[in-house]
Amino acid sequence: MRYLLIICLLFVSCNSEKQTNATSETSKKEYDMYLPSEMATHMNHMFDIQETIKNQIESGEIPIEFPDEILKIHTAKLSDFKERNQNFEAFSHLFVERFELIFDTTSQIPLKQRYNDVVKLCVSCHQTECTGPIPRIQKLIIK
Repeated sequence: MRYLLIICLLFVSCNSEKQTNATSETSKKEYDMYLPSEMATHMNHMFDIQETIKNQIESGEIPIEFPDEILKIHTAKLSDFKERNQNFEAFSHLFVERFELIFDTTSQIPLKQRYNDVVKLCVSCHQTECTGPIPRIQKLIIK
């Protein structure tokens, strides 16, 4: 009789533990992880490119090869809540034109100024759309 009672208690306690584990597993919260858009990822990559160019200019090197991945600004997918509007299109075309000038060895405009013009253009665009990265972008300016 005693053994039967012990076996029953073990069985009941094991069952209640399984129910507790099952309940805690089903009550776990699911979190939405932020996934950056293709454009956000591209903007971060362009920041890295511009930072590299800044370092080259500051060390006296002359950037010689235009990075073609800059052109992705025209095709990268924006966040779902954003649209390519006329303002964005105008800024992105002007950005590419100005960025190409950095690599123009025949330009009479000083390299530092051409580079800073591109950075200032980035800030201007971000003042109209996505203001968050402006402080980070401003760190790219060569003083």
